[in-house]
Parts: sequence; structure tokens; C-alpha cells
Amino acid sequence: MKHYEKRLEQDEQNICSRTAAVAGLARAALKNAVHALLTGNHKLANLTVLGDGAINRETRAIDHECHRFIVRHLPSAGHLRLMSATIRAVIELERIGDYAVNISRVAARLSAPPAPRLAASVENMAEESGEMLERAIQAFIDRNAEQAKAIMVMAQQVGRLRAAALGDLTAARSELPIDDLFAMFVVFGMLERVADQAKNLCEEAVFAATGQTKAKKVYRILFLDRDNACMAPMAVAIARQNFPNSGEYESAALTPARTLDPNMVEFLGARGIDAGWMTPEKFDKVPLELAEYHVVVSLQGPISNYLQNIPFHANTVVLEWDLAPSPDEAELDYDALYRALSLKLRELMEQLRGPEAD
Repeated sequence: MKHYEKRLEQDEQNICSRTAAVAGLARAALKNAVHALLTGNHKLANLTVLGDGAINRETRAIDHECHRFIVRHLPSAGHLRLMSATIRAVIELERIGDYAVNISRVAARLSAPPAPRLAASVENMAEESGEMLERAIQAFIDRNAEQAKAIMVMAQQVGRLRAAALGDLTAARSELPIDDLFAMFVVFGMLERVADQAKNLCEEAVFAATGQTKAKKVYRILFLDRDNACMAPMAVAIARQNFPNSGEYESAALTPARTLDPNMVEFLGARGIDAGWMTPEKFDKVPLELAEYHVVVSLQGPISNYLQNIPFHANTVVLEWDLAPSPDEAELDYDALYRALSLKLRELMEQLRGPEAD
């Protein structure tokens, strides 16, 4: 092996080893923070906070070494991708250390350790997000793209655990001091963020190994109207026609009609849009199902006509596009509705995906 190649390999291995070591520090900090929370160990909580300085220093040092590597070796292809991915990965590891600090600060301030039901929720989330983090770190170090892709789906399970945990927290709100209530809300949020950062690590592993970048986000959007016969199905049909790669679109109503409005189906068909495959659907989503949607749009009246409340743990945005015809209109103006929906959908999808929404 040539001297230059040997030096490049040694420098790269040094950076990978240091990245694995700081990942171990971040994982240990998370374990200690959760243990301190569940046991009321204030000493361990404070030591975990102090230990974050070492994580911060090492992540900055690795960042510096990555830039030195680029200047020294002028790498290309896989070596350059690895340095770029590592620079981002250490930022993600530093943030995980910050989440451990936040949990530790909560542990040091709680009036008492969490009650058994909430403690079990913490343990479940910590175990799932911690396992995801460990596997993500290994996939990154090994540059194993297939393993990284398999790990990413675990984030959905952590999200479901958080939703269930916050349901337990809501049920216990009358039993907890208000400060403890909000503190536990922070804890569940931090544990979910660990899973999010682990997913980011997996994306960096895929990029380092293959050059494949993160896929654009696909948004789940639900349209609601009074009978699901015309307005909401038209919105779905237009969205699927104009933005097939940007979202997944559904519609529903509290009291759905038996069939779609045939005049609406004919109107869209004349414009090359097939809506005949749809059937009116009933809106009967439970909170956990609702949390899977990024946007819920009411097309007729306020959103409160359909939802009593939006669960505070849902990552769902609600919009009101009241496009219902006025009482004095003899019949629905399909062309005006089509143009209004097309404009609203264009504005929404460009907000979500940018001008390149497709």
C-alpha cells in the first residue's frame, strides 16, 4: 500500500473510531438520564448534565478533523461522502447529548419519581429509542445502507409509544403538580427526538455508503366535508392529478352519502380526471389514527364540526377552507369549486414541498 493511501486510511479510521466513541458517550448519557429520572437520583442527574461538556468538546474536535481530512487529502467519491456525513452525524449526536441533559434537568426537579404507569411509558420509549440509536450508530460506522434503511421504520413505533404515553399523562393530569405535568411532557418529547436523530443517522449512513440522499417527504392530507359526495372527493382527485408524488390524499364525512355526486364525476372526467373509483367514506378516526395525518382540511364549516379537539400530541395541522356555496345559490358551481380547490391546493403543496411540488 502506498504511503499516501495508508495515511488516508489511518486518518479515516481515526475519525470513525472517535465518532463511535462519542456515540457511546451520548448513549450512556441517555441511559443515565432515564435512570436518574425513574429512580429520583439527583446526583446522577447532575453528573449527566456536567458530562455533556465532554460530548460537546469531542463532537467539535471530530468536526475539525473532518475538515482537516478534506484539506489534507482532497478526497472524492466515498471518502468525501463519509466526511460530509460524519460532520452532520456528530451534530446529531451532540443533540442527543442535549436531550439527555434536558431529561436530567427534569429528573433533578421532579417532586417525585414518575408513578408506575408513567414510569412504564418512559421505560418503553427509552428502550425503543435507545435500541434504535444503538443500531443506527452501528449502521453508520459499518456504512451498511440496507441495515440503516431497515432501522428507520422504528421511528414510527416510537411515535406511537409517545402518543400512548401522552394519553397516560393526560389521564394523570389531576394527580400531578402542574410543573411535573409539563416536565414529563418534555421527557416524552425528548425521547421521541432521540428516535428522530437516530433516523437522521441512518440517512447519513445511506448517503455515506451509496450517495443516496434523503427522500422528499410525502404528506398525508385528509379532506372533510358534510357528505363526502362532491367537495372533498374533488379535492382528492385534483390533488392526485396535480401532486401525485408530494402527498397521500383521503376524504371523509361524519355522515357520508351513499354515492358520489355523478355531475361532479362527469365534470372532472371532462377534464381528464377520473374520480369514479372513489366511494364516500365515514370519518371515524381515533386520536392515534388522526396523528398520522400531517394536514386535515375542512371544506365546509369550522373544523370543530368534525373534531371536538385536536389531541395535543398529534403532529397534525388543521385548516379551514370554507368553500360551501351560499344558501342563495341554486346549484353548485363545479367550475368555480374546481378553480378554488386547485388554487388552494397549489398554495398548500408549495408551502409543504416548495415550488418544485409535483
